[in-house]
Amino acid sequence: MSHFYFKGPQNVRLIKTKYRCIRTEIPVARSMKTFQDLGRYEARSMHGQLPVVWDRAEDFQVFDAWGNKWIDFTSTIFVTNTGHANPRIVEALRKGLEGKLLHTYTFAHEARVKFLKKLHAITPRFCEKAFLLSAGTEATECCVKLMRLYGLSRSPKKVGIVSFKGSMHGRTLGAEMLRGDPEGSRWIGYADPNVHPLPFPYPWSTSPGKCPDWRAYFRRDMAALAQRGITGDKISGFLIESYQGWGAIFYPKDYIHELVHFARRHDILVAFDEIQGGFARTGKMFAYEHYGVEPDLLCLGKGLSGSLPLSAVIGRKKILDLPGVGSMSSTHSANPLCCAAGLANLEEIQAKRLVSVAARKGKILHEELKRLMKKYPQMISAIMGKGMLAAILVTDPKTGEPGDLLASRICESAMQKGVLTVHTGRESIKIGPPLTIPDRALREGIAVLDECFAEAERKYV
Repeated sequence: MSHFYFKGPQNVRLIKTKYRCIRTEIPVARSMKTFQDLGRYEARSMHGQLPVVWDRAEDFQVFDAWGNKWIDFTSTIFVTNTGHANPRIVEALRKGLEGKLLHTYTFAHEARVKFLKKLHAITPRFCEKAFLLSAGTEATECCVKLMRLYGLSRSPKKVGIVSFKGSMHGRTLGAEMLRGDPEGSRWIGYADPNVHPLPFPYPWSTSPGKCPDWRAYFRRDMAALAQRGITGDKISGFLIESYQGWGAIFYPKDYIHELVHFARRHDILVAFDEIQGGFARTGKMFAYEHYGVEPDLLCLGKGLSGSLPLSAVIGRKKILDLPGVGSMSSTHSANPLCCAAGLANLEEIQAKRLVSVAARKGKILHEELKRLMKKYPQMISAIMGKGMLAAILVTDPKTGEPGDLLASRICESAMQKGVLTVHTGRESIKIGPPLTIPDRALREGIAVLDECFAEAERKYV
């Protein structure tokens, strides 16, 4: 159902504005061979995004080879926070290529030192050391290892990891187990008995009209674990996706405060997965800062480099230095080009003051989206997110159920009008433009979504 839009070229209204240009059928007829070749040579699990063949991307716009131009509301899933092909990053990569140092494994190089110093300078005081990797899922796996090593240093039975159902921590084996999705992880063949996913505290988790006591909600969840013999002395760490990815849904603040209080009482580490939410995306340098707590570890990725594969686990020295010398490494850890891109990216975030920029532009984004929710109450049930991160939760107006098919249709319609959104395949439309997008382009993109919902209302309501 989520792939319904792969139905070949469609004649659409031609569009020409300052920020958008649609001058062909969409998808482009001449792009079909590319999709056919991908279908022939590539596993289908790589497919499912909107049928646009990217030729280049600059700042907040995406271009194909046939003269079409889109406003990008995806940032390639929150990677290009500082803009596509950011000039500072491009220049750093150019210098790196001219220097002819493309790979070193874990041998030392200056770009690595400069990047680590900058990362240390812009992160909270508890982030004393870092471990560099290439993908977010590596970072979460590394984080689990570090938490368990810490737990084992306290007690042989302190190996449990508490995560949350529905969270996204990556695609590798351990990361998949953290999601608490028995059907989705059945391919693994077994369940780690020391991974304990709790139910996510959705806003709709309690009775309508009641003001929930989220601290009590957390205590109830931990009491349920205790009944199964999983007590604080058997838990090494909490791994928390700073917001639930599919819907940009943040935890209740009181829930997180109670969790951290419990962790401190029982000598349990607290780690936030900031891979989607970090580096100014939510109007804070890191999304966890909205909760007003201090964790022990952070998992970083995506917006860390703004371009090339780079991830990290950062946190307290006593935890990062638990593994012995040479006992943890990754083939592309601290790659010279990735470190050069990462350094330029962090410098750009500081120079352009993108944390405050995201907070200001985020107010525009959320005010406009809430206006849409008031305008289309039968189709939009909620607007989630913070800063320059948002999700529109879509309802099927005929059934009142989650509207996954309608959400996909809205994404398709927006694509045909020159705006790219994050197609999740379920009842959410995620929005996360590069933080560099001009206010007018941001408003224009939201106006396009307004048109899409208006058309859907005429068809389906």
